[in-house]
Amino acid sequence: MSKEMKLIPELRFPEFEKFGSWQNVNLEDVADVIKGKQLNRLQLSESGTYPCLNGGITPSGFTDKFNTGANTITISEGGNSCGFVSYMTTKFWLGGHCYKIDLKKSTFLEFFYQLLKANESRIMGLRVGSGLPNIQKGTLLSLKIPFVTNPGEQQKIASCLSSLDELITAHNDRLDALKDHKKSLLQNLFPQEGETVPKVRFPEFEGDGEWIESSIQNLLDNKIIISHLDGNHGALYPRADEFSEDGVPYLTANDLISGTVDFRYCKHLPLEKAKKFKKGVAKNGDVLFAHNATVGPVAKLITDLPFVILSTTVTYYRCDNESLINDFLRYALESPFFVAQYKRVMSQSTRNQVPITTQRKFHLQLPKPKEQQKIASCFSAVDELIIAQQDIIEQLQQQKKGLMQGLFPKFNIA
Repeated sequence: MSKEMKLIPELRFPEFEKFGSWQNVNLEDVADVIKGKQLNRLQLSESGTYPCLNGGITPSGFTDKFNTGANTITISEGGNSCGFVSYMTTKFWLGGHCYKIDLKKSTFLEFFYQLLKANESRIMGLRVGSGLPNIQKGTLLSLKIPFVTNPGEQQKIASCLSSLDELITAHNDRLDALKDHKKSLLQNLFPQEGETVPKVRFPEFEGDGEWIESSIQNLLDNKIIISHLDGNHGALYPRADEFSEDGVPYLTANDLISGTVDFRYCKHLPLEKAKKFKKGVAKNGDVLFAHNATVGPVAKLITDLPFVILSTTVTYYRCDNESLINDFLRYALESPFFVAQYKRVMSQSTRNQVPITTQRKFHLQLPKPKEQQKIASCFSAVDELIIAQQDIIEQLQQQKKGLMQGLFPKFNIA
């Protein structure tokens, strides 16, 4: 093998540099691929002792029995997530749309998991089928992978990446705790359905009496909500060829992330085209609500641009901030009281949407502006912690990605 073809990682622990090139092997040379057994939906529940892994990233349900032991590598066989590599640390049921990996040789299991995870995009590239994609067992067995037989190097790589995984898990646990804290605040700082005061109230407002309940239509009639429109553009609805790389952002429900607008992946319209729109023209400070396809995400629009355009999946609320503070409204639209209203509507229809006319029938509960501001500030502080925690996790994930690219050799064999 020529020097150019040698499989040597860019990052290698010094004590292993003398061992030379890794091997180029087929997956079947070092492991068996075993397909699971399907359970029907009636055999699964929302909770149970053992998770059932099928074609997705998360369990498809739970059962009271298992067919696979703990510490097992799995690869999703079918569905949109086919090729996803996972490592199960507990007993579970291996479903009919999932493979498990049984190692043939004396290989550190965690090393092999990290090796497959580093090649996950290549595994996903093996999928076939346009309807319900899947990965054929024979194709997976023939996958070329870089492999090192030295157990010391395997263990060193596994320990390095596993320690980073443990750190990411710890930060994810902290993120979940922050989200649970916010959920608790939403339940306690806003009145529950049928009540007129919250369970928990800041001491300075305990003598302010009951909150006022009003329909969104009434708030519009009284100019407390100044404008309330969605992106139903009719004949102006942009065609695919009318979008541009730059210009005015065109926002969809998928752009509302963690209470903010993520402009990184949104589409854009040329300014001249955007100027023609009369509806769904959102401005800085508007509160955005995803009402179609993806229902529920809320965000406050913060932008230096004169306006952005909303798609048919998003509604904006523009407030008279002297009566209804936009930051308070943002969290009111996430409160259990408001969520219960749109979930009732959705449960009565097969369509995953809450039209603007329906939204105007919903009710909001409002305290006086000073209390609104206090509540909004409380939630904003929690959201800042959540966003900071998400940033830490993203940085750690990028760090791991860089390490994986360096610790495993690159090659261009399909």
